[in-house]
Amino acid sequence: MLLILSEPGDTTVRMVLPKLKARGAEVVWWDPAQYPAAAHLTARFAAGGTELRLVTGGEVVDLAGTTAVWNRRPGQPAAAPGVTAGDLRERVGELSEWFLEGFWDLLDARWLPARHPVLRRAHNKLVHLALARKLGFTVPRTVVTNDPSELVPAYERAGGRLIAKPIEYAPFELDGARHTVYTTVVQRRDLAGRARLAHEPTILQPYVRKAVELRVTVVGRQVFAAEIASQDSPRTRDDWRHYDFDRARHSVHHLPDDVARRCADLVAALGVTFGAIDLILTPDGEYVFLEINPNGQWAWIEDLTGLPIGDAIADWLTGETDAP
Repeated sequence: MLLILSEPGDTTVRMVLPKLKARGAEVVWWDPAQYPAAAHLTARFAAGGTELRLVTGGEVVDLAGTTAVWNRRPGQPAAAPGVTAGDLRERVGELSEWFLEGFWDLLDARWLPARHPVLRRAHNKLVHLALARKLGFTVPRTVVTNDPSELVPAYERAGGRLIAKPIEYAPFELDGARHTVYTTVVQRRDLAGRARLAHEPTILQPYVRKAVELRVTVVGRQVFAAEIASQDSPRTRDDWRHYDFDRARHSVHHLPDDVARRCADLVAALGVTFGAIDLILTPDGEYVFLEINPNGQWAWIEDLTGLPIGDAIADWLTGETDAP
């Protein structure tokens, strides 16, 4: 049996689900956000073994026989609406997280991309940069700091072509509005406000000239590379996440064997089985590593390029390709 942990509206899961069923897989799709308010989990330790049971929507599911878990976009556990005290709701959430971490560890299953403790480390950009450099990737000269005195020297070393980006792209709310911080080119006038750097850690890197940008998706040891013509649109020139599908065209890219191998090695070194890697291909033909998202989006890449990423995920989950 395959267990998918994700929110119910996840369109990426819906994209892969028919592929799993076509392979004859028995699939349970459940969102941990239902726990403990609307679902029951039980771990029973007995002489004959361990029972792992999920009760949700009136159904009882034996999870002990789970062979693979797709840890896709699980929601956070939360107390029932009737629990209104803030400190008590927080306690319920914390205890539920602890329970789930142990519960999932009891499953004798392989995970895509990994359990939460491994994923948390694999999301850390400092870890990415250190491992990528160790594996032989070209990595920009990087400073990660909240020390305002570092900004001017970094700007000067970069010849006035410096970018700043957050250590995590997670959206946040401010005054009731949802915000995301993107990669930003540092202007000379920004140096006067460098004291603001003290408020949070920031990644500073020299601006790398781009021929195209690459989104490399790794499933197990399979590598799928797509190039994004980000320089063809002013909107995506500094960060393709601003998206301009009409101008910033997407196409299949054929990586050199050594670069493809490093991509697969990086995913393995992080202890995960999936990764979405961002690279730059410079006008001089050099591949430069930026970062990896160990649970990144890929469906739009398949839609625009035809790369069979969904099939690779279905094959991996059903055991039709070997686990790394």
